Amino acid sequence: MKKTRTLAISDIHGCAEQLKRLLVRCGFDAQRDQLVLLGDYVDRGPRSRQAVALVRRLVRESGAIALQGNHDRRFVRVIQGRAHPEELRKFFEKGGAEAIGSYLGKEYRSKIVPERVDEYRARILSCCEEHIRFLEHLPYYYEDDRFIYVHAGLNPDIRDWRQQSVMDYLFIREAFYKHPVKAGKTVVFGHTKAIELHDTPDVWFGGDKIGIDGGCSYGYQLNALEIVDGAVTQVYVEPATRASPQTAGRSSQ
Repeated sequence: MKKTRTLAISDIHGCAEQLKRLLVRCGFDAQRDQLVLLGDYVDRGPRSRQAVALVRRLVRESGAIALQGNHDRRFVRVIQGRAHPEELRKFFEKGGAEAIGSYLGKEYRSKIVPERVDEYRARILSCCEEHIRFLEHLPYYYEDDRFIYVHAGLNPDIRDWRQQSVMDYLFIREAFYKHPVKAGKTVVFGHTKAIELHDTPDVWFGGDKIGIDGGCSYGYQLNALEIVDGAVTQVYVEPATRASPQTAGRSSQ
């Protein structure tokens, strides 16, 4: 069966339950839908391990496309022992302890400290090395006839965007979203929270680019961009701490 709808979701950040709810709300059908996940499955939220397991299953069983995000890359480098000191500092500063706690269990959640990182590395590799390999080898972009999907964005100074650096794919911000890209397609991206782009966590429509990071792990919402024949519909759910039948909903663009 030809897939007739695309669903794009980004920056899950350990919000595994919200992802499940969002897929239900979208009426996700693996036979009909091409699901594209734009990276950052770990850190900050409470269920990084469950989020990665769910993403792996969606890729394996439902043909989902999963891209790599900057948090996924940093998590891999920390667990593989390849992170430099500044990278390790940022890992713990930006939600890495929550990811480690998710993998190691409740007894560790309140005791995660940088000084014991080697112990954490060994334990995670012993139980979940397949998660690390999965995240390590994820692609940086996906494209179809009308859209380019990427975690952070495209460098407008690079004539052939496919030749840009890994750092641009995973980390670029203002240089991308404040300038025309001229890629010939609309760029769907996460990484920069929508609320930083237009003061609401709803999907941001910026001409040749669409920002879909709803800031779920910050207490806002997890967004999905629904595309059918070039028509875009926003679908969203809020985190469990704030969601209700009145606040979780759907709007058209």
